[in-house]
Amino acid sequence: MKPADEVSARAAEAAAPTELRDEDVQEEQSWLQRLAGSNIWIFLILGGICLIFALLSFDSFASSTNLRNIAVDASVLLVLAVGSTFVIVTAGIDLSVGSVLVFSGVVSAKLMEAVGGESTGVILLGLGAALGSGLAWGLFNGVIIAKLKVPALIVTLGSFGAALGFAQLITDGVDVREVPFPLVESVGTGQLFGEIPYLVVIAVGVALVFGVVLALTRFGRHTYAVGSNEEAARRAGIHVDRHLIKVYALAGTLSGLAGFMSLARFATTTIGGHSTDNLQAIAAVVIGGTSLFGGIGSVLGTVAGVFIPAVLENGFVILGVQPFWQEVAVGGVLILAVYLDQLRRRARYRE
Repeated sequence: MKPADEVSARAAEAAAPTELRDEDVQEEQSWLQRLAGSNIWIFLILGGICLIFALLSFDSFASSTNLRNIAVDASVLLVLAVGSTFVIVTAGIDLSVGSVLVFSGVVSAKLMEAVGGESTGVILLGLGAALGSGLAWGLFNGVIIAKLKVPALIVTLGSFGAALGFAQLITDGVDVREVPFPLVESVGTGQLFGEIPYLVVIAVGVALVFGVVLALTRFGRHTYAVGSNEEAARRAGIHVDRHLIKVYALAGTLSGLAGFMSLARFATTTIGGHSTDNLQAIAAVVIGGTSLFGGIGSVLGTVAGVFIPAVLENGFVILGVQPFWQEVAVGGVLILAVYLDQLRRRARYRE
């Protein structure tokens, strides 16, 4: 046998066990890969958590009042997470959403305080100010990222500090408490048909509208294309830079809406109460099945990802468990979500 043939034969022998092991691993992981290829697993986890808490304390956990409280607690974060879903699907990141929420709430509250009165016009003016403030920060992030090619992590980290700093400069670090009472009474604590809080109605409306936009419209298809392969999307005729600016502008605008909702709920700007909102939004999006590498994700999955921490926190309080365990549980689910995303990506590469 020639030396070259001997080398080839030895290489084939060495490769055989590896191939066998790969097949074994593939068989062991096939169910995980199938599970990771859809959002079913996240809803199974959410349903399992709800079932456990219902079995342990049905009267307290499964009551309509408690379920309403869970939905209200999750409403503001859901609006933030919807915007973050679009950003992460493009393989980007936005660490500024929590600070933009605070800044938008401060601008809205200060404007309504300066105008005075409690009319509907004043409230609508405050809403416009919140949305405009969020849009401005989103455009700022998008232009720097898309046109100047500065990494999104750095840009939005800078915006995270700048937006919060400007909010504190405007208020001298003191929360604004002069919020029109009709805003708090209607949007903050009011209920549709006496059953469904308006905050929940707004959050559900945002999730439905932008869930359809991401899944069924040209804008959504372009978002997936940019996240899957930016260069291929550009060659296909998509204006990638322009689209990225729109996506970050959308995330900023929804952060402004979330700031207005928070203002209505708490009747104050709560400047120090949103320091981890950005991380919570990102965690909810990733837990919901959106890939940090872009190109994969859905708003429906994000909805489930938002409710898992909310349900855990509520259930632990009812059972008297230390709230620190919530962070442990959410961290475990987050790691599982990223692991399943890795399996999904490997399966796609093999295909």
